[in-house]
Amino acid sequence: MLSQSQRTTILELNARGISTREIARAMKLSRLSVRKVLRSGSDAVPEIHRPEKAEPYRQQILELLTACRGNLVRVHEELVTGGAALSYAALTAFCRRHDIGQTPAVPAGQYHFDPGVEMQHDTSPHEVRIDGRQYKAQTASAVLCYSRMLFFQIYPAFQRFDCKVFLTDALKYMSGAPEQVMIDNTHVVVLRGTGSEMIPVPEMEAFAERFGFRFMAHERGDANRSARVERPFSFIENNFLAGRAFAGWDDLNKQARQWCDRVNSTYKKHLRAVPRELFAVERPRLKPLPAWIPEVYRLHERTVDVEGYVSLHSVRYSVPVSWIGRRAEVRETSDRIEIQLDARHIVRHARTLAPQQMRVTLPEHRPPRGEGVKRSDRHPEEQAIVEAAPAIAAYVAALKQKGRKVPALALRQLLRLLKEYPREPFLAAVAEAARYGLYDLERVERMILRRVARDYFLLGGTEPDGDD
Repeated sequence: MLSQSQRTTILELNARGISTREIARAMKLSRLSVRKVLRSGSDAVPEIHRPEKAEPYRQQILELLTACRGNLVRVHEELVTGGAALSYAALTAFCRRHDIGQTPAVPAGQYHFDPGVEMQHDTSPHEVRIDGRQYKAQTASAVLCYSRMLFFQIYPAFQRFDCKVFLTDALKYMSGAPEQVMIDNTHVVVLRGTGSEMIPVPEMEAFAERFGFRFMAHERGDANRSARVERPFSFIENNFLAGRAFAGWDDLNKQARQWCDRVNSTYKKHLRAVPRELFAVERPRLKPLPAWIPEVYRLHERTVDVEGYVSLHSVRYSVPVSWIGRRAEVRETSDRIEIQLDARHIVRHARTLAPQQMRVTLPEHRPPRGEGVKRSDRHPEEQAIVEAAPAIAAYVAALKQKGRKVPALALRQLLRLLKEYPREPFLAAVAEAARYGLYDLERVERMILRRVARDYFLLGGTEPDGDD
């Protein structure tokens, strides 16, 4: 079918006296088509009026569309089963022309942001290669909507603590805070509600107040509202992560920051500008950061296990062995772990993110092999014995080294003998045991009983004989 411009040209050439043959040859058309246009005398494209094969089945198509849950393949099968002589292509064309089962097209729009008004934040899962191992990680990204300044970091997991760490680093990187931070209804920030009715978690709301911004969430299903931060994720995956391996998580995030510096200083065709240059305009509009930014941390309560370690996120950190069995407070920050027994006893470790099930041991927490741990304080039972009977201090020390029982049990038994029997028979028996190197406390107790029977239970006025 000839277009309106072709028809207009044919009429103009005919008005100049050019023959039909020459017009057809010049426009590469058939003479029959040229004659039809000349006979009509109008440049309007004629409408085609012909019946559609699917028109008689319109009502049936509408009913089947609902019953078949919008599946046109099933609708066509049911129509053919019912005797309709209709091809699938004719059915789909009819539905497109009459907007049957079709989602109305909505024109795309644009969001305009003034400098310093909004920053968008979101996360996306990616795979990274660290120290020869493949990990599933979460990429956290933040973008200033006006200047398109990009900042991202990658974490093994992304919880509320990690969110506060990331946003603190992002705001420091941007050298200021916007009026609002747009999120995607994530449970890390959201307490309840979605979109404009979103209520943030009190902890995150207090965090936002510290920097002078507020959290906002886009409406459910309106992903285009956060397109500023969604778009760079593909760029990060196909550029930054492509073919790169990292020595550790610190090395990964250090390279990510350097990559952001380079990307933010590169000319962008879709912006027709450099983000750093646009940021020079936006930076004065950002709210200044507080003079003092407290370090993000979270506290845990742990009991030191029998091996002298504290477990946190499946990683075990060493502490002095004297802490075994005691409760300790664990303070976790972005780069270190502080284990505190009290104000004077604190152990610091570098925070380890992966791999899990590993041990982090400081050299001072484990003595050289064979030396053991030397206790500077006495056992409570030993202290009580020495204070009550200083004369047997040497025997007590030898009992700990040469006795066959566990020292704690032997000291406990010796303290019982001291408390239950008279002092003179006890000291005499212990002195004799020390003279002969006797450390079997059952025999020592029998020696004490013989002296007690001889000295305290005399019968018939007999005089005591010599010592046995």
